[in-house]
Amino acid sequence: MTTPYAYVSPIPVRKAHLGDALASEWTKIRSVRSTMWTLGVMVLLMLSIGLGVAAIASASKAPMGEESALGFGFFGMLPASICVITLGVLTIASEYGTGMIRTTLTACPSRSRVLAAKAIVFFLLVFTVTTVVAALVGAAQVAIVDTAATPSAGEWVRATVGAGAYLATLGLLSLAVGTLIRHSAGAITVMIGLLLLPLVAAMFMFSEALLSVQEFLYTYAIPSQMIALYSAVAPFGEDGPAGWEPLMIMTAVTAVAFGGAFALLNSRDV
Repeated sequence: MTTPYAYVSPIPVRKAHLGDALASEWTKIRSVRSTMWTLGVMVLLMLSIGLGVAAIASASKAPMGEESALGFGFFGMLPASICVITLGVLTIASEYGTGMIRTTLTACPSRSRVLAAKAIVFFLLVFTVTTVVAALVGAAQVAIVDTAATPSAGEWVRATVGAGAYLATLGLLSLAVGTLIRHSAGAITVMIGLLLLPLVAAMFMFSEALLSVQEFLYTYAIPSQMIALYSAVAPFGEDGPAGWEPLMIMTAVTAVAFGGAFALLNSRDV
């Protein structure tokens, strides 16, 4: 038997979906100061270092042969990656630090949807910003360094879209590590160690027995992968990656890390 006084809400009630989670994460990431600071510093580093290196190369009048000036973008891309790593970790780990993650998962009980929304919003934001800045820096570098060769279409795409995708994917790896560790300082330390430690370790491997390990670290360290992204041929040995291969490697590593992040997020308490 139904009561004649049953309340009916004038607000339409519908099931939440991924679009709602995306809107929520977009509101979060654009409303916190850490996003503006990290992205602002990243843009500043890419512009100042990229243009500064190009100006030095132009003043030296050194012949560059068949090399284009787009490769100078690496010098700004490497320090900018630290900003992307920091933002990627903070996107998830800061909520664990403040306890906001409990509110997030109460509003959206589907943990996989929350993590997927964070990853999509973060990737699109970082990819857009870095691609635009890389294109501006690349155009300025080509105009400044008149002794360099004219870049091909493939070099332009790798130096802009490729660089933006690589940094954004590196940021996604940081987001996955932040999900696994759930501590901002710890996850940032791990990611900076992953960025710099292989090269530093390789520099001190003087033993002949460690020569193969040294070559592997030199070839597949993240800074080396960034250099290879700008080159059509392998810059570190015949079997090393070049062109789009560094992005494929980073994508595969990030996919594995995200698999673990999704599994642990769904299996443990907040």
